[in-house]
Amino acid sequence: QVQLVESGGGLVQAGGSLRLSCAASGSSFRILDMGWYRQGPGKQRELVAYISKGGNTYYADSVKGRFTISRDNARNTVSLQMNSLKAEDTAVYYCNARQIAVPRDYWGQGTQVTVSS
Repeated sequence: QVQLVESGGGLVQAGGSLRLSCAASGSSFRILDMGWYRQGPGKQRELVAYISKGGNTYYADSVKGRFTISRDNARNTVSLQMNSLKAEDTAVYYCNARQIAVPRDYWGQGTQVTVSS
């Protein structure tokens, strides 16, 4: 019952920046932990970052210091600000919503991020 719509993907040069956004609907946003995953060519899907309903954040070592996750509860959105992008960041990025009280995961359709060297 949670719908997620991602936006902001595209093509960017190495060293550049991109901001991804995910809009959630269908449930109370405040009860959800929100995250971003990515899947590069020939790779497994991996967790990039998440932000809990209480605002606690986690980042994968590969993006720590370059990416920032944030949420806007008034707009039911979560964003991923990506700076100093590298070719290795090229992947399809997926928005994830996790309901903790009654465990359940929801996924967006994904948005392509391509970083050119």
